[in-house]
Amino acid sequence: MRKAKIYIPNKSPMQSGVGKTDKWILEYETNDPSNNPLMGWESSNDTYSTMKLEFTTKELAINFAKKKKIDFELIEPRKRKVIKKSYANNFLN
Repeated sequence: MRKAKIYIPNKSPMQSGVGKTDKWILEYETNDPSNNPLMGWESSNDTYSTMKLEFTTKELAINFAKKKKIDFELIEPRKRKVIKKSYANNFLN
């Protein structure tokens, strides 16, 4: 039985924007990871581990997993804390 996780990816740490964080991702977990003897990289013969499916809503991703009989783990996104800062506060303190 395949196992997958359904989640929304985190925002890129390199930019302050939240682009590409509105889609839900269904990603399969690797069954048998092994080390490549030549380069030392982690590799696998499992082709499902490289596949990521994008969905517009959480319900579509869950329905797809149930329809295909995929065991899944749902990872809910955390709320962002927004701290309002003003540039002028650097000079007032």
